[in-house]
Amino acid sequence: MATARPRRFGRFTVLDALAIVLYLGLPFAVVLVPAESLPGLGSDPLIASYLFNLAVYAVVFVAAMLAARQYVVRDLRILRTRPWFTLGILPLLLVVMLIVTVIVVVMAGGVQVSQNQAGLEEMARRVPWYLTAPLLVLIGPFVEEYIFRHLMIGKLSLYVNRWICYTASVVLFAALHIAGREAITFQTLAPYLGLGLVLVFAYAWTANNLMFSYFLHALKNALSVVLMYSLDISSLAP
Repeated sequence: MATARPRRFGRFTVLDALAIVLYLGLPFAVVLVPAESLPGLGSDPLIASYLFNLAVYAVVFVAAMLAARQYVVRDLRILRTRPWFTLGILPLLLVVMLIVTVIVVVMAGGVQVSQNQAGLEEMARRVPWYLTAPLLVLIGPFVEEYIFRHLMIGKLSLYVNRWICYTASVVLFAALHIAGREAITFQTLAPYLGLGLVLVFAYAWTANNLMFSYFLHALKNALSVVLMYSLDISSLAP
């Protein structure tokens, strides 16, 4: 899959462990602590819940950024050496991602709106775009690329066959988007499997460049935000 030799990675660090614990553990805070009960988050339960989720993800983002800071700097420097290639290939891979997602969804038996997608649509109806964009475009994609690509492929492949890492990255990335919300089936997983496949390809193809896969993920989410807020979101596929 990769066209260049993957760059060297250090072993897992204490900061990596902290970021993983926060990513897996902080969502329980959303369940255990009702957002609407916290002062200063507004009277609308949906907006209060969103702001609480944003705060939770921001904590994970800071931990992930601190843990991966040397790789972020390294990968940005690499991308800066060929900016026109980077700017040109990102839209192309976005189109590929959309095509692959459609193919996987068709193979799964067609579109089935997941609870995660339904929640995003409801959020777009009631939460302003300037509140959702930071989480969906900036914070969320970095956290997910750090966990599912940087750690699960870049670092885990020091110990496990890289093809196992690729597979685990795609499957777990898709599963965690719907886990706890509904039954995990191929049909509900399909849109996220398509997304994960292209993100894994992009990461491996660029010799494990975290920032390239992050920019691709952020671009895809930015497109989704634009569509959700500019079109009739009830007619959009996941």
